[in-house]
Amino acid sequence: TADSQRVMITAHGTSDRQRRKWREAGFDIADGTCPLVRHAHEQLRRLVVAGYFPVVIGQACHVEVRGLVEDFADAFVLNAIEQIPSLPARNRYGIISQTTQPIEHVRQLVEAIRSFHPAADVLFVDTVCKPTKDRQSALQRLLAQVDAVVVVGGHESNNTRQLVETCRAAGRRAFHVERPADIDAIDFTGVAALGLTAGTSTLPQTVDAVLERLQKVSSAAGDCSQPQAAV
Repeated sequence: TADSQRVMITAHGTSDRQRRKWREAGFDIADGTCPLVRHAHEQLRRLVVAGYFPVVIGQACHVEVRGLVEDFADAFVLNAIEQIPSLPARNRYGIISQTTQPIEHVRQLVEAIRSFHPAADVLFVDTVCKPTKDRQSALQRLLAQVDAVVVVGGHESNNTRQLVETCRAAGRRAFHVERPADIDAIDFTGVAALGLTAGTSTLPQTVDAVLERLQKVSSAAGDCSQPQAAV
């Protein structure tokens, strides 16, 4: 039982069903849902109204995805090609994505769904947020110049973890840190060129502080170049 009669919805959003439950229980709602997450909710709703079977590309356990699908009992969530054979056979699929998924990953899954269900009408609405796309694009450019990357952001942040996975998929070492103090525990031996990037919700001052710490560490070590930043 909550002591407060006020509920704060985080940027990840929630379902209309949950909002109704809180209102009926007498709670005052402070809604901090990100506008881009609101957009994803609206696009999924429009697809369902238009008669499409709802499909969400993303992590089923993630709070944003749970909020997206809770209003639609039939919605199917997937995040890997191996899950596509379990997708119920339908004539029309309406697909959106968790806002922090890498857009290339999303497009690959959409094309795989089209290949697996060639007779179906597959409509994809791009709901990946622009900051996430920009971070991924900047990281791709950075990966061509470095052999390791420090990624700054919360360990529960999906888009930050996606940046880490992108680095490793490209064969680069990735160090996921939340704060400058985390740098002290990292062994940079053998790193000739070090890059820096950050999740979309990471504060600029946190990134600046990590960069300052990296520069001090690299100067002291003498075997690592000054970090190249893409933030």
